[in-house]
Amino acid sequence: MKAIQKGFTLIELMIVVAIIGILAAIALPMYGDYTARAQATEGYDLIGGMKTPLIEAVASSSLTNACNSSATPKPAWYEGAVKQGKYVSGITATTKDSTCEVVATFKAATEGVNDKVAGKTITMTFTPATGAWDCNTNLDKNVAPAACQPKS
Repeated sequence: MKAIQKGFTLIELMIVVAIIGILAAIALPMYGDYTARAQATEGYDLIGGMKTPLIEAVASSSLTNACNSSATPKPAWYEGAVKQGKYVSGITATTKDSTCEVVATFKAATEGVNDKVAGKTITMTFTPATGAWDCNTNLDKNVAPAACQPKS
């Protein structure tokens, strides 16, 4: 009588392990970029929530009074805003050359932030004369939000 094969041969198991190894070698770096992009988006979104209140404050007051998060008392729009998140350590606003710069700074890698994002910044600049917003960042191009690519 012929014996019936039960289980897998060694070569079949080695092929499966090799395929899993190749997939893992491709997937892990991509997963790191994916999580870094998700973390970087938090900074962009937090600044985005400040845009309308800031524009209203600049329209009803002077740029210097409206755009200075270190002033005492702090501007009302800044007091009511969300200024930090799970990955963002803080957001500051300052007046610079007749523009208002709003900067989101990311936490350190020791605080659970991806190495590609840790300690980096996203800067959004509002120009009252034109009403335009400009975004700049020191994040890597493959991690930065699409609307805020680093200047080359």
